[in-house]
Amino acid sequence: MENQKNIINRSHNMILENREKMTVSGVEHVTSFNTTLIILVTVQGNMTIKGENLDIKKLNLDDGNLAIEGYINSIVYSDKEDIASKGAGFLGKIFK
Repeated sequence: MENQKNIINRSHNMILENREKMTVSGVEHVTSFNTTLIILVTVQGNMTIKGENLDIKKLNLDDGNLAIEGYINSIVYSDKEDIASKGAGFLGKIFK
């Protein structure tokens, strides 16, 4: 219970430098990542990052910090319930 309270009280910040370097705080979980797409769960909701040659340079879930390099095309937020309500994606649809 105490651990959940610490996560809720974390702040969420994002710094984007020249669309090539990005740091994010308040990260709870990395749901998915590859060189063109990174999906995160933050204390403020889900975050989807699209780009080219994306690479996670640093990830510390204890502190909630993430550093990304690559060319970033878009950053989209959605509520935490949005992804949960869609099921397990492709595999979830196959095994229904």
